[in-house]
Amino acid sequence: MPFPPHPRIRLRRRSLFASAAGAALVAGCSGASDPAGPGRRFSAADRARARAARDSEELAERYAAVIAAHPALAARLRPLRAQVVRHAQAFGGHAGTSASPSASASAPASAPASPAAPAVPADPKAALAGLAQAERALADRRTDALLGVPGELARLMASVAAAGAAHVYLLTEGGH
Repeated sequence: MPFPPHPRIRLRRRSLFASAAGAALVAGCSGASDPAGPGRRFSAADRARARAARDSEELAERYAAVIAAHPALAARLRPLRAQVVRHAQAFGGHAGTSASPSASASAPASAPASPAAPAVPADPKAALAGLAQAERALADRRTDALLGVPGELARLMASVAAAGAAHVYLLTEGGH
């Protein structure tokens, strides 16, 4: 919600028109054509949001794979995975990433497989370490991307990066 202007600040009409013209110019030059939609343009923020959604969806698949390979870890990992799914949805990801790991872990053979299904170590501790490493790398990428996205998306990315850092702690230190 924007704050009301300070009562002593008054915009001149010339400043307002210059600002509007500059904003229109920047907005007109910031998009890139999307090959899927002719004439449709996406901004850097749109691309960053789509990437963040894909990253969260891939992380949710990784959680599902670990849960399927190590059912004893399911109670510990399901809440973290559910949060990752909500992150994907917050970034505009598809609802196909369901909150239950059984949907992606036990997909029928006729369903298309994910491009790079994550390999799960046989050792549960190594599997947890792999999840923690994936969470840490993703949180770091999101933190690095903050300066390149507008305010609301930056706040969302910062919040999700912080949640990822908390997941790293829970996977490595806090869940013993």
